[in-house]
Amino acid sequence: MTIHGVGFVDQYQPIGKKGKAGAFEQVTGNDSIAISPESLEKAEYYRVSEIVASTEDVRADRIAELKQKINDPDYLKDKLAATADILMKALGY
Repeated sequence: MTIHGVGFVDQYQPIGKKGKAGAFEQVTGNDSIAISPESLEKAEYYRVSEIVASTEDVRADRIAELKQKINDPDYLKDKLAATADILMKALGY
């Protein structure tokens, strides 16, 4: 029986590998990254939205009061009339 060449045992490791396994080379110079302004803006938006989502609504009583006033037709009528008066005075009528 004759065997004519076996080939590479591990095709992913080159022949004549230099250095020890797991050895690191000393790299000179500085590494740097660049973050786009859009990415910074999205990161800031995400951070603020997380803060808002985790904050309790401490003004629930005020919101309920305003909803009640808005649903009251007399309140809106009085406020609109007062605003119209202020505008008319400002315009000189």
